[in-house]
Amino acid sequence: MAKEPEKKLNDEKMAEGKEEPEEAASESQGVAELREQLLRLAAEFDNYKKRVKKEIESAQNAGKAALFIDMLPIIDEFELAMLAISSSKGTPLTKGIEMLYSNFTDVLKKEGLKEIEVDGIFDPYRHETVLVRESDEKDGTILETVKKGYTFEGILLRPASVIISKKSAKSDKKAEGEAEAKEKK
Repeated sequence: MAKEPEKKLNDEKMAEGKEEPEEAASESQGVAELREQLLRLAAEFDNYKKRVKKEIESAQNAGKAALFIDMLPIIDEFELAMLAISSSKGTPLTKGIEMLYSNFTDVLKKEGLKEIEVDGIFDPYRHETVLVRESDEKDGTILETVKKGYTFEGILLRPASVIISKKSAKSDKKAEGEAEAKEKK
């Protein structure tokens, strides 16, 4: 029962605004700690939302990439059909297949499918050699594309299958002969 009078005395002091300085300091410190904890939780939650958003986008891109890989043979078959009908230009069937192909590739490009460039020099990260042919071109120059390659969001879906050049033995001998002739002069 001795505690009741103390409690009444403390309640009276608080009502009068005569709170002890130690209690006020500890209360403001507690409020500051709670505020800091709340700010940390808010930052952690914001980071969590960003991470989940990134993971969802990554999963969506993986799904699209898998679908594109499954569609690449269809694109190849469409291109073969386009070659087959190239001799009968102007017929309704030809126009219909060309429109289908055009619409199909436009949708895929809109979704992020990109064709690999095959001009210039062989790049082992983007091209696959199916044949090496002797040529007067510089070694490694792409002569012909056998099958188109594709990427999606920087992911290689399929490398381009290409035929590359190799200096012919005649060209090498001719170049050596020219070099020797220059040295003699």
